[in-house]
Amino acid sequence: AEMTHLQAGLSPETIEKARLELNENPDILHQDIQQVRDMIITRPDIGFLRTDDAFILRFLRARKFHQTEAFRLLAQYFQYRQLNLDMFKNFKADDPGIKRALTDGFPGVLETRDHCGRKILLLFAANWDQSRNSFIDILRAILLSLEVLIEDQELQINGFILIIDWSNFSFKQASKLTPSILKLAIEGLQDSFPARFGGVHFVNQPWYIHALYTLIKPFLKDKTRKRIFLHGNNLNSLHQLIHPECLPSEFGGTLPPYDMGTWARTLLGPDYSDENEYTHTSYNAMHVKHASSNLEREASPKPMKRSQSVVEAGTLKHEDAGENENTQPLLALD
Repeated sequence: AEMTHLQAGLSPETIEKARLELNENPDILHQDIQQVRDMIITRPDIGFLRTDDAFILRFLRARKFHQTEAFRLLAQYFQYRQLNLDMFKNFKADDPGIKRALTDGFPGVLETRDHCGRKILLLFAANWDQSRNSFIDILRAILLSLEVLIEDQELQINGFILIIDWSNFSFKQASKLTPSILKLAIEGLQDSFPARFGGVHFVNQPWYIHALYTLIKPFLKDKTRKRIFLHGNNLNSLHQLIHPECLPSEFGGTLPPYDMGTWARTLLGPDYSDENEYTHTSYNAMHVKHASSNLEREASPKPMKRSQSVVEAGTLKHEDAGENENTQPLLALD
């Protein structure tokens, strides 16, 4: 077992779990990795910027050592980065957009893991200040956080849980979630990232988030769909899957309320300042270079005027078949 140094630092329990759940065999780890590496020549259109053993191993783990699937994920990972260059241009915690998202708690990451050793990520949707954080920056902050977390081998094996709290998330906020950006998020998380997601839990979702969910369902793999739980305001059903002693009080757990700065402080270290930097003039300077993308965003139609009656009716109309669905707000009401 000369390759077991790749499993260095793992507890015997986790090594056993990897064997049982992921078909991980220390004796042939090297061959498995090499077989994935050998497939790289089949995709000359993709720049594989990292091909070391430890890196390829996380893709094998994410796909239960199915080599073809692991390679497909590896190719997708770099292709997603190639197709969305802007998202990864300054892909660091101190990038102004990422830093703002982290500071605002996107994502929150609990220190306590759940009873299966999974890391719990939290999103408090209502905290999304749309004048301050673009959806793309929030997505970038989530992807960067996962990138940092996935360095931990235990998490490559145990995986993650995502809890999204939709309390007080307004209809107006929801209208900014266009099909194209939701698709971008699903591609980035479901199809292009080497992590195992044990569950995505929606809590306190209003009807329009439910409606959104039915619209994005076609982009979800069956496997993903089975792992999305819509709890509404029933915390008991959440607690059956994630024990209360792993959860902060917002989710009926026994831990103290989540402090939004926790993860930002961990990632930014000494660079972290509690002072909200957006009060400074530097904020405006930062926005100059993004002006064009902001204009595009502002230009997309905002048919929110007569939404009230529709909201009360509890229905969702989307009849702008002639419009380009990418720029159309998902909840366009007219």
